[in-house]
Amino acid sequence: MKKNLILALLALSLAALACSFQGNLPAIKTPGPDVTEQVSVKVPDADVNLTISFGAGQLTLAPGAQNLVDGTAKYNIPDFKPQIETVGGNITIKQGDYQLNGFPAMSDIKNEWNLKLGSVPMNLTINAGAYQGTFDLGGLALTNLAINDGAAEVVASFSAPNPDKLAVFSYKTGASNVTLNKLGNANFASLIFESGAGNYKLDFNGTLQRDGSVNIRSGMSNLTLVIPANVNATVKVSSGLSNVQFPQSWSQNGDTYTQKGEGSALTIIIEMGAGNVQISQ
Repeated sequence: MKKNLILALLALSLAALACSFQGNLPAIKTPGPDVTEQVSVKVPDADVNLTISFGAGQLTLAPGAQNLVDGTAKYNIPDFKPQIETVGGNITIKQGDYQLNGFPAMSDIKNEWNLKLGSVPMNLTINAGAYQGTFDLGGLALTNLAINDGAAEVVASFSAPNPDKLAVFSYKTGASNVTLNKLGNANFASLIFESGAGNYKLDFNGTLQRDGSVNIRSGMSNLTLVIPANVNATVKVSSGLSNVQFPQSWSQNGDTYTQKGEGSALTIIIEMGAGNVQISQ
């Protein structure tokens, strides 16, 4: 199913856009040869607010930068050349503006960013369109994290504990397939997940260092929650029409499902139009 959802939605969007044009379409903009651009941003002498703005393509993030950001961008549309804006500690890495002059085949367009991030404390914002994202955020000192995307195929993981306290992790997406792994390592106080139709998996494995609250608002979707057996957890589901499945070791009281555990508590509130909720361990 990889790429299918993105390509289908892109096709619908482009078809709707084409219908809105009056007169003749301009000439197609032909992709050129591949260009590989080095991306490097030094750590500023100020609190870091890093924003990554990305359109269509493939975006890969990982820890391990010597600077704030190190990596490469490979593209074959000159207007995709990444731009870096720095004002004090506010840093934006954004995809260059590309106005569609016609509709080249999506398979002919290349836009791939492979970036590593440094270990300094930061507020991180990722704004993206229809894309594929692979994020390893393990070990990054994230104090706030916001991800906003359109039709997306995203797998994000916290492979190692966040050494800082993540106040708010906000994820807003359209019709997508999103997997968030090892959220227990994120060290979040509040997780807000908002989505349209799609398939979503939130895996809370890892080490919960403090109590965490999770608010999920979704349309017609399939939602899987992976909650380890030793976690003190409560899940409340408010839905017009949803099927909820949960392990035998859990207890149910109306629309509230609980698991007795030890240590930090995890509280999850779900508001869903319709769909399936699968709680697993």
